[in-house]
Amino acid sequence: MSAPDGPKNAALWQADLTVTGYQDGATVQWHVPEEAPVALIYNGLTFAVMLASPADLTDFITGFSLTEGIVDAPGDISKIEIGERRQGIDIYITITPRCFERLSLRQNRRSMEGRTSCGLCGIDSAERLFESLPRVAAHKKALDSRVVAKAATALTGMQPLKQINKSVHGAAYVSDEGVVILVREDVGRHNALDKLIGAMAREGVSVADGFVLMTSRASFEIVEKAARSGARALVALSAPTGFAIRRAAEANMTLANFSRDGLTVF
Repeated sequence: MSAPDGPKNAALWQADLTVTGYQDGATVQWHVPEEAPVALIYNGLTFAVMLASPADLTDFITGFSLTEGIVDAPGDISKIEIGERRQGIDIYITITPRCFERLSLRQNRRSMEGRTSCGLCGIDSAERLFESLPRVAAHKKALDSRVVAKAATALTGMQPLKQINKSVHGAAYVSDEGVVILVREDVGRHNALDKLIGAMAREGVSVADGFVLMTSRASFEIVEKAARSGARALVALSAPTGFAIRRAAEANMTLANFSRDGLTVF
């Protein structure tokens, strides 16, 4: 499976833009993150249109396909092609007949439009909110506040987009020693996590060995995507929701917040 990681025409879509603005009467150069409409097309069937940062798109579609249950393993994806048009980016994904048949049945029940900051992204019924999550471990993973603090400090210097535009989300995979192994960024927190999960899957890295660190709040979607990837622990730099806490408990996943007050495990 191979594909370019982003659009070739930087004049149309790129991960970061420099624009002219005014600050206290003075002209300044301001870096702003870009978001592009990204159509996900499986075997010719348009499944979703997401708004995403147009970078690491191969990782994104791999992670999205896994966390949404479209495929069961990276090997179920045989080809990814990225096409551009003035209105956005089209990603053509070829998956196995077995996975496509399952997707077709699901698509017949609903139409999905993804957004970067939504609470629900077009599910076919309320029951899907309460589908059982896999138990990620027999016992909850212990977290060391010093290890988490080390990782959180390191992460600030490992987000190239955020360093210039100050406003994108980051998702990181951290070892049990607090070493940040992989980082992915996006305007949408769900997209950032999908990119991270996709990158890890493509590189054969097990998310169960360390923990996931998010710069955003821990919403229920973040918990569910992390659980479906096999993550045993999720740390967010912003507070979780009550629904997220309940879903993490169902998956037997350790859910924590790290802030100036220290590490809080829910």
